[in-house]
Amino acid sequence: QVQLVESGGGWVQPGGSLRLSCAASGSVFSIAAMGWYRQAPGKERDMVATVTIGGRTNFADSVKGRLPISRDNAKNTVYLQMNSLKPEDTAVYYCNALILESSYSSWNNYWGQGTQVSVSS
Repeated sequence: QVQLVESGGGWVQPGGSLRLSCAASGSVFSIAAMGWYRQAPGKERDMVATVTIGGRTNFADSVKGRLPISRDNAKNTVYLQMNSLKPEDTAVYYCNALILESSYSSWNNYWGQGTQVSVSS
């Protein structure tokens, strides 16, 4: 069984910063990619940023240059440094990972429980 545990959400004023963390635990043999998605009220869940095991990153246009993503492969952890936050960044942020539980299994997609980020004055 695999779990993704997120932390670091909260409330911040516009222009402020937060750092999200997500750690994968349980039966983790290998992780191909990890990333962050977000869902604002009444909207669909959208990709924010992803990073592969090799370090290749991908960002939504709305966050490029503001929300760098990093990964610690040894700790099976991904981080999202959220800088210069705007009210439109307000959403529930979900961690995502593509994980292989054993050398005999297939790749499966996992989601965290979500963490709320609120940006307002």
